[in-house]
Amino acid sequence: MSAGSEYALDADSPISAEQIRLLVDSFYNKIRADPDLEPIFERVVAGDWETHLAKMYDFWSSVMLTTGYYKGSLLAVRTHIGGLELGLLDRCLALFGDSCDELLDSETAGLCWLKAAHIAESLKLFLFYRPERPWLRNAA
Repeated sequence: MSAGSEYALDADSPISAEQIRLLVDSFYNKIRADPDLEPIFERVVAGDWETHLAKMYDFWSSVMLTTGYYKGSLLAVRTHIGGLELGLLDRCLALFGDSCDELLDSETAGLCWLKAAHIAESLKLFLFYRPERPWLRNAA
């Protein structure tokens, strides 16, 4: 996670920084093992998984611990992901849920998954919703 941050972690947080790191690593190991998702993410990451993972540690730390470490725009990044279809986004969410269930107690897994589901829903709306095409409203 970002060094030298002025943010203090709440001792009552349901998840630790180390658990976030393990969760992100587990999720991206699943992504990299998936024959449909790996090529999509590899195009974006361009072989620099270390930098990408560091950004994702910061992102999830910001989401779950409100650290403010992540300074990017998830929506801006996702517009550069060619080939990400609605079903593949659902698969990403399922893989994230699997990682949550494998690594965290049920309450914490549920909290993390719920945050991820809200993020996925925002991405779906941003990437796929077209009000001029009403048939898409029922596709998700």
